[in-house]
Amino acid sequence: MSEMTGYNSGAVEGGIAADRLRYIIERVERLESERKALSGDIKDIFSEAKSAGFDVKVIKQIIRIRKQEPADVEEQETLLDVYRRALGM
Repeated sequence: MSEMTGYNSGAVEGGIAADRLRYIIERVERLESERKALSGDIKDIFSEAKSAGFDVKVIKQIIRIRKQEPADVEEQETLLDVYRRALGM
């Protein structure tokens, strides 16, 4: 919150504190730039994994699963098994 000190004291145009608005916009722009850089880094890591012989689709699936709660993963795997058996797979 200390970063915002003084950003409400700027010129007010049409009810908008210009300094505060500029600060918010610059923060979003900076984060978007960081996100773009991180996306490039992630893409490079997947390229590295692919060149090492790993299946990138499977890696992405594992990452998605690891973000979930264990109980949810277990429930999905159980349902997948039930559906496979129902289809004779």
